[in-house]
Amino acid sequence: MGNHVKYKISNIPVVYEDEWFLVIDKPAGLLTIPSPKKDSRVLTNILNEDLKRRGVSYRLHPCHRLDKETSGLIIYAKGKSSQHKMMEEFKQKRIKKTYLAFVQGLLKKNQGNIDFPIEGRPACTKYKILQRKKDFTIVEVNPLTGRKNQIRIHFKQIGHPLVGEDKFAFRRDFRLRSKNLCLHAKALEFRHPFTKKTLYLNSPLPMKMRDFLNKN
Repeated sequence: MGNHVKYKISNIPVVYEDEWFLVIDKPAGLLTIPSPKKDSRVLTNILNEDLKRRGVSYRLHPCHRLDKETSGLIIYAKGKSSQHKMMEEFKQKRIKKTYLAFVQGLLKKNQGNIDFPIEGRPACTKYKILQRKKDFTIVEVNPLTGRKNQIRIHFKQIGHPLVGEDKFAFRRDFRLRSKNLCLHAKALEFRHPFTKKTLYLNSPLPMKMRDFLNKN
């Protein structure tokens, strides 16, 4: 069950808002911030252009990122000082991020840690199995570090790349196909840096992943 959608900005759901932050439920296929390729569909630009049209005084600044192909929750700050405060929470590892992933094949261990370094830096991903299907495994994932593409790289390294992966594995190597990467940032748990209240926010599985489950 997801948090109640408060309203939408350019059709993108807002699941939480206060005077310092907004939490957005990002659809797959959108970059969080512009890349050197100058992509047209960038979440931060879409949100700020919409707010500007509405005459809102603040600008939204992302406090972390999700891959273009990954859906789910992203925290945005209303202004730079709030952004710095929240980014410090991420840096101090005070924010628990939970993902849902479908990985190729059947994982043997019911839970574990993957701790291969990424680009020479320490990286750790914790996982537990929720369900084994015929050709894939549904896992709940908690990245304990925040390296770029960490979850995707780590599952590839243990021989179970994400379903729909085409950047770190060849789709042709696996019988099970999906046009979409099956990775969703489903929950965030953190102590609010200003109010000191603990927030637990979650997002339902997107339609494309639900459809994949129903067919497989």
